[in-house]
Amino acid sequence: MDLLVVGAGAMGRWFGRTVDAEPAFADVDLDVAESAADEVGGRVVPFDGDEQFDLVCLAVPMGLAEEAIAEHAHRATGGMCDVTGAMGGPVSAMREHLPDRERFSLHPLFAPQNAPGNVAVVSDTTGPLADAVCADLSTAGNHVFETTPDEHDAAMETVQAAAHAAVLAFGLAADDVRDEFATPISAALDELVTAVSGGTPRVYTDIQSQFGAGTDRVADAARALAMADDETFADLYRAVASTGAVSLDDVSDADT
Repeated sequence: MDLLVVGAGAMGRWFGRTVDAEPAFADVDLDVAESAADEVGGRVVPFDGDEQFDLVCLAVPMGLAEEAIAEHAHRATGGMCDVTGAMGGPVSAMREHLPDRERFSLHPLFAPQNAPGNVAVVSDTTGPLADAVCADLSTAGNHVFETTPDEHDAAMETVQAAAHAAVLAFGLAADDVRDEFATPISAALDELVTAVSGGTPRVYTDIQSQFGAGTDRVADAARALAMADDETFADLYRAVASTGAVSLDDVSDADT
């Protein structure tokens, strides 16, 4: 398989080393592409080149995915995939620009340094390229599971946007207290704040921009808890305790 990876950052390098192909890397920053080729193996090609490949994988920032699909579709003779983290927009763009080629969207649900893990996949059109990539991901120890663009993007509102917002909100609200005062809950939250804040701001900004409804729900929930009287607070607590998660719409008077 001739493979072009567009975007030579951490996720592009993960894909290039995990799939059984010698990759070519293209990036707007030539130094980054050269570093990826040195680290993973393979070669560097111009970002705006016309050389064609069996498969083109887009590992660009989420907000640039649809533009990149349009820009690089002509380089894919067999198919295209992406690992950008959103699925609705990329899948629609690939349908438009690659109507007669394989199209699939992958979302590794982990940072590359934490691989292997769960990988969501939308197989919009199946074929030998998609089958080979998914087999390689499984061989590397990942759990590859099928989803739809709508299911995936709705889930990301909870598992990414809402989760990150809740953790960062605690980090912003927490005072600096002596370690001896830590409880198991606060210590666990401190660890999560460290994990989230040790990433790249743009990644989290893109997630909030794409899946911000989850953040809005966290804000609504925090407001409901802050304004609740004792009885309403207890109702909210019991609702979460009984289900693990609950919509505010399911709890009467939650917004009073």
